[in-house]
Amino acid sequence: MRRTLLLLALFSPAALAQNAEIQKQLILRDQQSAEFAFQLRQSQEALNVAPARRASVEARQLWERQRLENLDQQQRLTVRQDTPDALRPQERQQAELDRRPFMSPIVEVPVEPAPLPVKMQPSLKGNVDVIGAPR
Repeated sequence: MRRTLLLLALFSPAALAQNAEIQKQLILRDQQSAEFAFQLRQSQEALNVAPARRASVEARQLWERQRLENLDQQQRLTVRQDTPDALRPQERQQAELDRRPFMSPIVEVPVEPAPLPVKMQPSLKGNVDVIGAPR
């Protein structure tokens, strides 16, 4: 009986560490898939851009890639060894939800200048309208 408890005590931390390492590898695989899809979407977006705007689009895409890489690194660092096995899928799902804003298509709203104000015509009555009051 003591021998069994001793063996369990020795192998439990190793099993927890192994589960955490497996979780890190699964998250890494999910991140690699998301990064590939993200870069593919950015490449397709760059094809539809006029050459005059290409530099600004490439700068924005670089900034977005850096943000995604920072998020991925943060997610890998936050995998905890003491998380119960039952909560590991939720941990991966949360990581996926955190990456979701990077996966949605970017919709740029064209900036249009505001219309010029309409010139007001002065009225012949003046600025005050007389309203009849009850007496």
